[in-house]
Amino acid sequence: QVQLVESGGGLVQPGGSLSLSCTASGRIFVISPMGWYRQAPGKQRDLVATISSGGKTNYADFVKGRVTISRDDARNTVRLQMNSLKPEDTAVYYCNLVIGTTVYWGQGTQVTVSS
Repeated sequence: QVQLVESGGGLVQPGGSLSLSCTASGRIFVISPMGWYRQAPGKQRDLVATISSGGKTNYADFVKGRVTISRDDARNTVRLQMNSLKPEDTAVYYCNLVIGTTVYWGQGTQVTVSS
């Protein structure tokens, strides 16, 4: 079994920054691709950013230039640094981990951007 736990969400004013963290635990024997997704109320879950096992990153167009994904393989952790946040960034943010054909998800962390 693999467990993912996100942290770092909260309320921030427009233009502010937040750093999300996700730590994986359990039966992880290889460095695996990880990513962040988000889901706003009434909308589908969208990709925000991914990072491969080799560190190659990919970002959704709506966050390019504002978000940085990074990983710390020694701690099985992936982070998402978000800057210049907008009200439309408000959503539940989920991290995931891909091992083979299995995708594991965390429980999500709420990010609210509001004045």
